[in-house]
Amino acid sequence: MPLLNGPAGTVGLQSEETIRVPPPATTDTVRIALLLPLSGSNAKIGKALLNAAQLALFDFADSRFELLPHDTKGTPDGAANAASLAIGDGASVILGPLLSQNVAAIRPAARAANVPVLAFSNDRSIAGDGIYTLGFLPSAQVNRVIQFASTKGVTRFAVLAPDNAYGARVVDAMRRTVEALGARVTRARYYDPSAGDFTDVIREFGDYDVRREALLQQRKELQAQDDEISVRALKRLENLQTIGDLPFEALLLADGGKRLLSVAALLPFFDIDPGTVRMLGTGQWDEPGIGKEPALIGGWYAAPPPSARVEFDQLYADTYGERPPRLVTMAYDATALVSVLARQEDGADFSPAALTNANGFWGRDGVFRLLADGTAERGLSVMQVGRDQNRVISEAPQSFEVVTN
Repeated sequence: MPLLNGPAGTVGLQSEETIRVPPPATTDTVRIALLLPLSGSNAKIGKALLNAAQLALFDFADSRFELLPHDTKGTPDGAANAASLAIGDGASVILGPLLSQNVAAIRPAARAANVPVLAFSNDRSIAGDGIYTLGFLPSAQVNRVIQFASTKGVTRFAVLAPDNAYGARVVDAMRRTVEALGARVTRARYYDPSAGDFTDVIREFGDYDVRREALLQQRKELQAQDDEISVRALKRLENLQTIGDLPFEALLLADGGKRLLSVAALLPFFDIDPGTVRMLGTGQWDEPGIGKEPALIGGWYAAPPPSARVEFDQLYADTYGERPPRLVTMAYDATALVSVLARQEDGADFSPAALTNANGFWGRDGVFRLLADGTAERGLSVMQVGRDQNRVISEAPQSFEVVTN
């Protein structure tokens, strides 16, 4: 497996705002463009991605390597203009941009110039024909956690998802995975992601009114019988909110951030008991502090192995004085990958065969490889939410199975 490690090197950077004076270009200089939103509403994450790319330069690049940052301004027009400038400057590869609509905007120019693009997006609809998406695919995360739950005996699944493109991709992936396993999705519900209150959604999803009425009716019947057995039965029902089983054993909550916490907090209130229903999640759960919501403690989600990025997080914090945003490892790995491919014995090789090496590469989020369809396959762990810290309960693969003829 080609590993993303090697001798340290330094390299000049240049952009509209000079970051470091580059060495004089030579005939064997390899130029790589980095398209990021360095201004506009996403400037903060754009600059963090640039920071991560610079760290990779010092770890992997040699003196022939030039990284040329260009500001997309966070817009499709800005991305298209940046791509034209980069191609005009002789870029062999484009890293970025960040948003799927911006990736789509640079596709015509990149294809016409035969310049491969390693984009920081997880939208597989824009992948292919020289466009590679390095983002973490929701479908892969869903597949990993559902398969793991299946090995633990879960056969009936449910899903709650935001009514947007992300939610649709998660639900579609879940249905396909569950069907392939011979299990069932017994309930699926979308909710308005812009809503401020999810009470009615959770109430209906958990059949709360029906199950509550069943409890009240049973209490009434037992009270009418007025015998010792009925009294004992009433005592057992005393602390229950509802009776009747839910039609699912595991519930996938396809969201993150404040919305996830808002939805999860309502589940026990409407008697969707995390003690009996296993909570499942996607990579959006992979954030510090998720265990502060009691309903999520014990839940499972798929994510890159945390051990792979511990050193990177510390290096970034030591260098820039703050913890890195979650997704900036994509910029590090992309820069490291092209730096390694630029140092091949026979010269830089950014061909489809080189980029899609079946053995894969080792990055700051574990093992990954680019596929012929333009998506990235990643080795994912299954994590369990803890009150203070999450832990790995199923290790990520360290390599990919490679089929040879």
